[in-house]
Amino acid sequence: MTQLGQGDPSRRPSDKPDAAGLSQARFFEQLSDGRVRCRLCPHYCILSEGQSGRCRVRVNLKGKLELPYYGALSALAVDPIEKKPLYHFLPGSRTFSVGYLGCNLHCPFCQNYHISSSLDAPVQLLSPAQLVEAALHSGCPSLAHTYSEPLVHAEYVIETMRLARQAELKNVLVSNGCANDEAASAVLEYCDAANIDLKSWQEQWYTDELGGDLPAVRHFIELAVQLGVHLELTTLVIPGKTDNPADIAAAAAWLSGLSKKLVLHLSAYRPMYKYRIPATGRSVLLELVQVAQQYLPAVYPGNLPLGD
Repeated sequence: MTQLGQGDPSRRPSDKPDAAGLSQARFFEQLSDGRVRCRLCPHYCILSEGQSGRCRVRVNLKGKLELPYYGALSALAVDPIEKKPLYHFLPGSRTFSVGYLGCNLHCPFCQNYHISSSLDAPVQLLSPAQLVEAALHSGCPSLAHTYSEPLVHAEYVIETMRLARQAELKNVLVSNGCANDEAASAVLEYCDAANIDLKSWQEQWYTDELGGDLPAVRHFIELAVQLGVHLELTTLVIPGKTDNPADIAAAAAWLSGLSKKLVLHLSAYRPMYKYRIPATGRSVLLELVQVAQQYLPAVYPGNLPLGD
């Protein structure tokens, strides 16, 4: 756990006069001695006064779980929908993309570490209604919650998705899928399409290396399928870590058992953040695509290197 205000306190959104304001979280319970337990994700962080959870953006203030970064947006951009990546949802369209701060995992290869592992990035403060208005103004048919981890801002995402659906925008989620059922169901209720990271098929590696929970991610995927969300999955293929053909086959077989309509992206890794492992070879990636295609008809290579 961390104390609220680590880093530069002058940049905390709640200290700004034009802030969207503190908003109380939905997914928590009050404990004794002024502590709270966050119920958003499998970490179940127990927080004393002033402490934030592993995600850094959910904070115990006066015995209640508050969201001082509610509406604090680290990025607003218009992207091709294929960049999410979503290849089978509104193909050829563009999506209005919004990023946040914080994450409940600590992936050492994160490509967005400057916003997932730090609260110091510049932010723009928008209410859910203002964000939907901006998305409508862009002319895009969809609004994507992406870049860092949207689920640690589930309350904001849910309200934004609700308003977006009323405005006839499609809702897109790009996420690690590491959330408990209550929050997952509440978000997925309004979600039209999602790309979920299925980072590995090894449960211990998920826990030790990423601080994640594979069973929770699997159940998130199951919920999305049950609720009729268009779903695509991404696995980053890291040499020596997530490139075992047997694991790729097992994951693809499991996904196929849920629905053969699921789309799988196998993306080539490149050295990033704390990882200095050599990049994924082209031939390795293409061989793993062939492995997964034995179970799923739609499997795509991503970040494909030009040569081995």
